[in-house]
Amino acid sequence: MSIIKADFGAEKRTAARRLRTLLSLSALHETNVRGNPVPYLERASERIYQLEKVLFEAAVAARPGEGEPSEDDPHNAEPVTIGRREYLRLLACRDIVETALKQLASEDSDAES
Repeated sequence: MSIIKADFGAEKRTAARRLRTLLSLSALHETNVRGNPVPYLERASERIYQLEKVLFEAAVAARPGEGEPSEDDPHNAEPVTIGRREYLRLLACRDIVETALKQLASEDSDAES
């Protein structure tokens, strides 16, 4: 006697549930996600775009601007006092943003290849 395995659409339900969860939608939307996923995929695409935009803006804000005075010039240097922990947190945040931006750029170049 053999057993026939069937998932009865469990894989599709799991994918719909995951998309619904990632978009922070209520459980009522799960049936709609399976029936007509296009609006939900558009919403996900827009959300990804917004996150990429914020990530890029954070990376730009972390770098010194073109019109800003150089930190090496003692006449333009303005001392600011912050705690060591705060400074280390800021450096860690900057590293995370730069790493994420590099990863995003490498994924984009891989997708184009």
